[in-house]
Amino acid sequence: MKTFILIDEDSFFELIDKVVAHIDQKATEKNSKWITPEAAMKALNITSKTTLQRYRDEGKIRFAQPSKKIILYDSQSIDEFLEKNTRDTF
Repeated sequence: MKTFILIDEDSFFELIDKVVAHIDQKATEKNSKWITPEAAMKALNITSKTTLQRYRDEGKIRFAQPSKKIILYDSQSIDEFLEKNTRDTF
């Protein structure tokens, strides 16, 4: 038994655009050495910008500041920070 779903052309292309944007975002997150503060917070599973700044100030994660208001974080240093703070179970 086959099921068919009918949608109008505008809705179809809107859906395709959203899928492509989502795929692009995921690919950028995985392949980018330098990530935004929001992506860094997500990777670290934190919600506080203060905690992110503390990690940066204490040298726990690497960052770049290409201009005064732009700070980017090294995704590899975040992975290393998480690995360093991993605890094995008994």
